[in-house]
Amino acid sequence: MYANSTRFRSASLLLTGLIGLSSGVCAQSAAPLPEGPYRGEFQTATGKVPFNFAVKGTTAYLLNAGEREALPGIRQQGDSVFIAIPLYDATLRFKREGNRLTGSYRAGSGQPIPVTAEFGRSDRYEQGAAPTVSLEGKWDIGIQRSAGNPADVNQTVGVFSQQGSRVTGTILTTTGDYRYLDGHVTGNRFALSAFSGASPAVFQGEIGPDGKLTGEFRYVRGASPATGVKNPAAKLPDLYSLTYLKPGYKKLDFTFPAVNRGDESGKPVSLTDAKYKDKVVIVTILGSWCPNCIDETAFLAPWYKANRQRGVEVIGLAFERKNDLAFAKTALSRLINRYDVQYDILFAGLADKNVASAALPALNKVLAFPTTIILDRQGNVAQIHTGYTGPATGTYYDEYVAEFNQTIDKLLRNEPLTAETAHGGN
Repeated sequence: MYANSTRFRSASLLLTGLIGLSSGVCAQSAAPLPEGPYRGEFQTATGKVPFNFAVKGTTAYLLNAGEREALPGIRQQGDSVFIAIPLYDATLRFKREGNRLTGSYRAGSGQPIPVTAEFGRSDRYEQGAAPTVSLEGKWDIGIQRSAGNPADVNQTVGVFSQQGSRVTGTILTTTGDYRYLDGHVTGNRFALSAFSGASPAVFQGEIGPDGKLTGEFRYVRGASPATGVKNPAAKLPDLYSLTYLKPGYKKLDFTFPAVNRGDESGKPVSLTDAKYKDKVVIVTILGSWCPNCIDETAFLAPWYKANRQRGVEVIGLAFERKNDLAFAKTALSRLINRYDVQYDILFAGLADKNVASAALPALNKVLAFPTTIILDRQGNVAQIHTGYTGPATGTYYDEYVAEFNQTIDKLLRNEPLTAETAHGGN
């Protein structure tokens, strides 16, 4: 009886294994996603947010105006499709139904957002009436920061390019830019959306007979009213003067644990360390969760590798969503690996501007992630830039990079910065 029972269980286990193997083969042999364009659409609490992506092989590409963000490693299991977005610890999860995908987007431990996608569509917005207005040019745009206080407005600069009904552009603010906005104009109404892996958003509204813009920014769980007027001379305040040293200070002083020093990770790092002596040092205040910080890292990581031999060092002070070193190491590893960051990244605390300000008491206040501080060879603070003017801003980005390199060149030669090189702006 025992022997028969053993043989029966063995046969059952073998049959179960064969069924599991067969299922695995079926899952692995599922037809790959068709290559080509897809139109996606988030279903958020404030309305629909369209976006575009393309598939080639096992890589998806998020498409926003001039940006093409690669997401390699599409994974399939039966009729399920998983597109990972490592930088934001996020995933698009779909079920396949012919040429249609239905599922959700989830970042970290956040709530899932329903999302659909359709193969073969490269349009972002459906074709509407011919445009009767133009967004082309520069705009003074005021964005209301709090719903209960119409006077609490963030003054920004909109920069748009329009060809026919297609509109692309971005919004420049004192804390960074809105990255790549992409959309259209139909009649006197406009709508532009953005999704590069985090925080899908829409900027929509209309231009009245008086030429004034009224609209709103819609995010996943809220909206902010906006008004604007076209102004070729629109510009932001001087971004080099918003954050500054308090009276009596010339230097920064901090000590934080490193997260990417191999066996020395977790050990305290300070500006007084021998590694930074007689060097021009770039200190950037960042967070792995911050899209503008990611843009800056995408610039600084290769720049550092090309320039480090000249006597330059970079330190990233990271403020993360949890005040926990282990959590920070995991979150920052995605950013470090994505851009092969070879300069020191230190964990400085919780992602909060007040926490960052307290961690760097020599500064009047940290207003933005990122904030970039450049020290001369003597360790004195030579320049502070609030926010980041990223590649979505076009010529503004080119000007910022030129100013940045000019500053570094002067400091490496031990030349004092003139007003022209110490201050820029938009």
